[in-house]
Amino acid sequence: PMQQQKRQPELVEGNLPVFVFPTELIFYADDQSTHKQVLTLYNPYEFALKFKVLCTTPSKYAVVDATGAVKPQCCVDIVIRHRDVRASYYGVIDKFRLQVSEQSQRKALGKKEIIATLLPSAKEQQQQKEEEEKRIKEHLAESVFFEQTLCQPENRTASSGPSLLTVFLGIVCVAALMLPTLGEMESLVPLYLHLSVNQKLVAAYVLG
Repeated sequence: PMQQQKRQPELVEGNLPVFVFPTELIFYADDQSTHKQVLTLYNPYEFALKFKVLCTTPSKYAVVDATGAVKPQCCVDIVIRHRDVRASYYGVIDKFRLQVSEQSQRKALGKKEIIATLLPSAKEQQQQKEEEEKRIKEHLAESVFFEQTLCQPENRTASSGPSLLTVFLGIVCVAALMLPTLGEMESLVPLYLHLSVNQKLVAAYVLG
């Protein structure tokens, strides 16, 4: 009793981490070797664990040793066979739940869910994967191409930059030249101004 009282706070129901690999099972209809899969349950703890395997659709699967025990710091393999391979089950997600408890207790200390899926073909899956990768590569190539086409006008604007700059400088110069001539005869300002703009337009045209 004393030992149980000491352990009680440590082993809270449902909080014990469960270490199982893999956490996803994929069965391929056209590959018989995948119809049998192995789950490995690890026990890193100082005490032995009892385990139980539950399933949302037990009629589809045969679980070899659905209940058992794992010694401290050991592991155990749980074999799961898919025994109802048919097209109507393709892509359906089933779930297994692995429950563990301490050997002296009935309460489940921890649990882990494992997803199981039946797919029509490993080859098809590989093709889909390859097609997806190809699409990604093509998309990347397109985006690089678009970036290049976008860059070209930028280069053009860069080359025509000086003419824009000249025009801007011309306007600034005209504005600056106008300031001192405000108190003088007004007829001189338009003449000077027209001349400056024409000069700048010619310069812009030549540079452009």
